[in-house]
Amino acid sequence: MAIEIEDKFDVPVDYEIPELTDLPGIAEAVGPKTHQLVALYFDTPDLRLATRGITLRRRRGGTDPGWHLKLPKAKGVRQEITHPLTRSAKIVPSELAELVLAYTRGAPLAPIAELDTRRAVTQLVNGAGVRLVEIADDKVKGTVLGAEPHIERWREVEAELIEGDEKLLRKTGKRLTRAGAAPADSASKLSRLLNAAAPLSGPPHAETVPGSAGEVVMGYLSAQAGALLSQDPRVRRAEEDAVHQMRVASRRLRSALKSFRTVVEGTERLQAELRWLGQVLGEARDLEVVRERFARRLDSLDDALIVGPVRARLSSDLLDAEHEAYDRIREVLGGERYFALLDALDDLAGTPSLTKPAGKPAGTLDALAAKSWRRVTRAYDRAQAIADPVEREHAMHDVRKAAKRARYTAEALGMNKLAKRAESVQEVLGTHLDGVVAQGRLAAEAETARQSGEDTFTYGVLTGLERAAAERAYEEFPRVWAETTEAVAKLL
Repeated sequence: MAIEIEDKFDVPVDYEIPELTDLPGIAEAVGPKTHQLVALYFDTPDLRLATRGITLRRRRGGTDPGWHLKLPKAKGVRQEITHPLTRSAKIVPSELAELVLAYTRGAPLAPIAELDTRRAVTQLVNGAGVRLVEIADDKVKGTVLGAEPHIERWREVEAELIEGDEKLLRKTGKRLTRAGAAPADSASKLSRLLNAAAPLSGPPHAETVPGSAGEVVMGYLSAQAGALLSQDPRVRRAEEDAVHQMRVASRRLRSALKSFRTVVEGTERLQAELRWLGQVLGEARDLEVVRERFARRLDSLDDALIVGPVRARLSSDLLDAEHEAYDRIREVLGGERYFALLDALDDLAGTPSLTKPAGKPAGTLDALAAKSWRRVTRAYDRAQAIADPVEREHAMHDVRKAAKRARYTAEALGMNKLAKRAESVQEVLGTHLDGVVAQGRLAAEAETARQSGEDTFTYGVLTGLERAAAERAYEEFPRVWAETTEAVAKLL
């Protein structure tokens, strides 16, 4: 996977690339070198990829022929996933087709457009010959395929960061604009071509009253649905932290739908499906967390305390289980139930069932944040009223869950100080729970090791460390709770 950091510019036909060798760090401009690029673009008949800003193409010519999947830009960075050219020019490689399943939802992919580009590439290099920035001057002929093809011609310039820094890229862009270039109106050549033929509709978006509670809630829900969708390809590739981010997005969505049910109604089924998705993602995430946790614990131990193949068992065995969990995730992400969930999120974003309070001023939502925090204090009071220590400890898990919901509600409303306070309660109780869960996992792994005739001494050492960590968190909680309740009282 490549990460593209680039700026695109629209330029007139007679545009001249300005002098760039006097930019900081640039010693010379190498080129231009000309390439002829022919790219065939694929999408569903109703352009589900283009609507989301995704391009999937098969390109011949230039220095990087092959299949290219470009995912939407986030924070100035655009992901590009490549695949070698295949014999068939009309069938998308299964590896790439799978990565866009969350967008196609099983609809067939077929050629929808062709771009024929004459590209002149100039490389800006430093004194050591290292390529810092690449300037691509493109003269394009685009054709929308169909019974009556639509043809467009234009010219554009791209400045792409290679080994330089983003400050140099910004300076390059300023120099290009001063010479008459303008920031591109379209994110890609394909979107420019398709919009010229017929404007793209864009993702579903509900009409809400400006400054209203409905606007705030729908803005948050749409952002979290987008976050969930954007993590889908990364989860399929088992990229770092992807399953965690997708799980968090599903939890935030579910929490918001609960907290704001007086604004958006009729979402009970969607909440249940988001809970299901969170559970599907949870197995791999929990294994990932505990594997990394044990690795850190073992790294902190003296070698004399590590007896037997404990490191392998707590690493490779857990990693194998994690891989199996990812296989189950991929199976679910290719199924109709998951596609139906995504369809429901689209329906929520486009045509939500808004209530009368949705039209009230956004400030009316602050009361829901206070209500959400009262739910935390009630859960705490119930737990403290339980005499049995074991039962009381279990009840404290409800306090943690209520604090997490209060945090998400506050985040949705931009009440960051309240969110931080709720997070502090969630984190200390979460640390305790993590230690308890780790002890259970160690007990299971120790039993497996015992049955294999292995020494289980190190499992006992690790269990002791986890028990101590859990107890410290539990002992720390009263102080955190006192500080938090005092601070929240001032905020609310």
